[in-house]
Amino acid sequence: MSQTIRRVTVNRASDARFEGDGLRDNFVYRDLGIKQATGGKAGAHVIRAAQPMTEAHGRHRHGLEFQMVYVLQGHCRFWYEGDGEVALSAGDSVYQTPGIAHELTSCSDDCELLEITLPADFTTEDA
Repeated sequence: MSQTIRRVTVNRASDARFEGDGLRDNFVYRDLGIKQATGGKAGAHVIRAAQPMTEAHGRHRHGLEFQMVYVLQGHCRFWYEGDGEVALSAGDSVYQTPGIAHELTSCSDDCELLEITLPADFTTEDA
C-alpha cells in the first residue's frame, strides 16, 4: 500500500500486493502508487511472471507519451516494429517509442519488470 507523507509517496516492499489486473493473464502487477501521487500523469508498476509464458501475447501498440521497461530479474524478449527481436536480461532497459508496435514474445519464469508510463492510463490496440 502506498503512503503519502507530505509530498513524498513511499511504497514499501513489505506491503507489496501483486494482482492479476493487468494486460497479460500470466503476469501479476504491483502498483507503486505513482498514478495516485501524480493525479494520473505518470504510472509505474512492477510486472512479475506468475506462470510460464508459452506463447507470444500478440502485437499491439499503446496510445501514450512515454513507456520504458527495466528488467529487475530474469530475462525476456520483445519484438519491435522496424527493429525485430530484442533480448533483455536483468539490469537492461528499453524505451519504447510512442505508438510503436511491439510484442512480448518470451520470458523466464522468474522474470520481473519495472514499467513506467506517461500517462498512467492509456489505450491499447492490436497492431
